[in-house]
Amino acid sequence: MSTSTSPLPSPLMSLPGAVAADGVDAPVAAHYGSFNNEQRVLASGEGFVDLSHRDVVVIAGPDRLTWLHSLTSQAFEGLQPGTWTAALVLSPQGHVEHHFAGVDDGTAFTAWTEPGYGDPLAAYLERMKFWSDVTVSLAPELAVAWRPSGYLFVPRDQLPAFAEAAGPAAGLWAFDALRIARGEPRFGVDTDHRTIPNEVGWLPADQGFLPAVHLDKGCYRGQETVARVHTLGRPPRRLTLLHLDGSENRLPAVGSPISHGDREIGFVGSSARHYELGPIALALVKRNVPVDAELTVDGMPAGQEVIVDPEAGLHVRPRL
Repeated sequence: MSTSTSPLPSPLMSLPGAVAADGVDAPVAAHYGSFNNEQRVLASGEGFVDLSHRDVVVIAGPDRLTWLHSLTSQAFEGLQPGTWTAALVLSPQGHVEHHFAGVDDGTAFTAWTEPGYGDPLAAYLERMKFWSDVTVSLAPELAVAWRPSGYLFVPRDQLPAFAEAAGPAAGLWAFDALRIARGEPRFGVDTDHRTIPNEVGWLPADQGFLPAVHLDKGCYRGQETVARVHTLGRPPRRLTLLHLDGSENRLPAVGSPISHGDREIGFVGSSARHYELGPIALALVKRNVPVDAELTVDGMPAGQEVIVDPEAGLHVRPRL
């Protein structure tokens, strides 16, 4: 298994107007001069986003799909080349330990995961090989990009040519604003070490992004928790979209506590300024918090828009 190094700034940081993002996202652009206009471009179906700081893992070998099928929350057996899918590695208690998404080309499955999670994901997969005929490697030579039609992998040394053909470029702020608006959680930002898939909408639904759980496949680690909550309903917490008070020119920090009255009931994850909705955020809150309750985050009032129903489960989603 190869090892990764800290990502270098993307070659697309040389594009006009590029302003670096913060923290783990610093290697790519937050925006290129106007994140509102960049959102409009993406919403119209044009442009691209540089996500080349994400880690890329390649799983090759003839046993790769049956092996991934046995290890993860997703059904990999019979996966057709060119079909994108997402998957989770869960703890025995059903908590999310890893999230990745990728595509098979007939000989290897190539996946992206969040910055900094490639090494631990690859290390876990390496430990689980046993007698399976698979190889696991990190692929720093591949970069991740996103277009309104979906994710794709681009050879890192071809990013400038890709950008010229796929432009205009949009930054991470625009990408996140649209992602938050459609209720798509980011692993490690909108989740914590206690998150189970049922809390954040990673089960099959009409959510407009790749589900990471298959509900009709064989046994895998953590499946009992997922199946029990899906069957009986009422996950401990629920992902909600917050509409933040826009009177203050700031956004809450990741991890800021959320209060209902004088009681702390959750934390905020991603936040952004949406070109139509204004300041919004994703938050994990306790299931029993009323969906119409006004909340407070970092001193700011916030209204809720339901993403995961507090009663979510098979008993309220009958199969017709």
